[in-house]
Amino acid sequence: MIISVRRLFAVAVLGAALVACGGAREPTNRTDQTERTAPRTGAGPRAAEAAPAPQLARPRSGLTPVFERAPASATAPKTVALTFDADMTADQGPRAARGERFDNPELISTLRRLKVPATIFMTGRWAEEYPAQAKSIGTDPLFEIANHSYSHHAFAAPCYGLPTVAKDAMRADVERAFSAFRKVGAERVVPYFRFPGGCYDPTALRAIAPTGVTAVQWDVVSGDAFASDADAVAEQVLAGVKPGSVVVMHCTRSAAPVTEQAIRTIVPKLRERGYRMVRVSDVMRGATTG
Repeated sequence: MIISVRRLFAVAVLGAALVACGGAREPTNRTDQTERTAPRTGAGPRAAEAAPAPQLARPRSGLTPVFERAPASATAPKTVALTFDADMTADQGPRAARGERFDNPELISTLRRLKVPATIFMTGRWAEEYPAQAKSIGTDPLFEIANHSYSHHAFAAPCYGLPTVAKDAMRADVERAFSAFRKVGAERVVPYFRFPGGCYDPTALRAIAPTGVTAVQWDVVSGDAFASDADAVAEQVLAGVKPGSVVVMHCTRSAAPVTEQAIRTIVPKLRERGYRMVRVSDVMRGATTG
């Protein structure tokens, strides 16, 4: 169980962190979500060629479907999707030029060493800044790249001080990120989208629907954004995980400096509890066929 002081600290820093990286949610609307049904194939941006990533069927309203976690059941497999937001906003180039690191290659190396499948929600700007890393992640069968927008600007307001994407520019922002992934040579790209800051509303869901993506949220907040205590991050994740959970973490050294250290605790502990780590597409596949 997480000590209450740690929980309050994690929540506090998470809100501040969203200026630089996604984590908690402000404006959301789930009233238009549909039941989880059979996957759609052949729609949306390029998925891995060998096994098209499953998606939720679009609600009758025509809005982008939203996935948070696999439905709970007594027979649900003990799987968990660890997801990592590779955040970089469109205007952070000068900070990168001065030496600020928005990547975390040590984290990726640890995931590989521990053989942990993961979904990396990447911004197009991040892929442009770190093209070799984006290609390496996007050609590794252990991982899949999902879309976290090009700009990391908010798709609904208010959203923790993030600049806001205009309604008529939302679709183009999503498509520009996919274009950036293709340009660097990433191949394992799935048709999933995570709203910056987790903020969305019906207008945003309608605006990006033509891209064919499924919006992916989460049910476990790691609290790794700007955290300095890796043990507290690990405790928060371990306390929140249930079968079918989606955990949000970060792949940015400057904004989440202890994530790699926390992973070295989280992964063995989850495996001791009988959990198998999978990609979002694997969780989604179980949800759509179950």
